[in-house]
Amino acid sequence: MAARRSRRGIIFIVSAPSGAGKTTISRAALKSIAGLEASVSLTTRAPREGEVDGLDYHFVSDEEFRRRQQAGELAEWARVFDSSYGTPRAPLDRAIADGRDMLLDIDIQGARQLRACYPSDTATIFVLPPSFAELEDRLRRRGTESEAAIERRLKRAREEARAFPEYDYLIINDDRDESIRGLAAIVEGERLRVARMREGFVPWKS
Repeated sequence: MAARRSRRGIIFIVSAPSGAGKTTISRAALKSIAGLEASVSLTTRAPREGEVDGLDYHFVSDEEFRRRQQAGELAEWARVFDSSYGTPRAPLDRAIADGRDMLLDIDIQGARQLRACYPSDTATIFVLPPSFAELEDRLRRRGTESEAAIERRLKRAREEARAFPEYDYLIINDDRDESIRGLAAIVEGERLRVARMREGFVPWKS
């Protein structure tokens, strides 16, 4: 409770090319890092096998997505392939004010918008596989998409990988457990930054 009173909440943004493993890392981090909460995005795409509405995403229609976008309810939004994705603004605003930390698994477009919207309250992490060959292998092992879809994702992955210098941190996801430990270290370090203390905070009273 004292930590929440002493500083504002932090928005941790994790981005990566498709197949780099960011979703696996993010889910594991939410289970292993105390005080880290998930931000649930909106999407207009259909649920994949095993996905749960309200847990993995809020699955909405195109009409509902446009309504929320036009009403200014989204902190960021992007069109990816044939679907729209967005992050509700209100839960982030509440978390920052309450000193709670949120983890967002979003693409590069969304990360750029969030940094612009919350310039002092974000920490950005980019995840890459150890090689492009490994990325391609991971995408093919999924067995959920056509060859044309895989080729489209590979082309996009090459383009997205160039964005890593925009981020605060880079994780090379060669070993899942090591990547999770790296993310945990980032979270702990950001929580201890003096720049995140609330205005007027003093560590003790004389």
